[in-house]
Amino acid sequence: MDKKLLSILVCPVCKGPLIYKREQAELLCYADALAYPIRDDIPVMLETEARTLSADERENRS
Repeated sequence: MDKKLLSILVCPVCKGPLIYKREQAELLCYADALAYPIRDDIPVMLETEARTLSADERENRS
């Protein structure tokens, strides 16, 4: 992922910060408990495409 792009992306739901998880190819919003997929190096910033974070994922933010 391009670092410049990552620095300007925000959650489309709450406009909050996103956390990039390279291993999972996702951008995480802990405020809304959503994970946005990254496909072919392109973030899919649609709420309908996001998955809901589990309780474990919300608690273990590392």
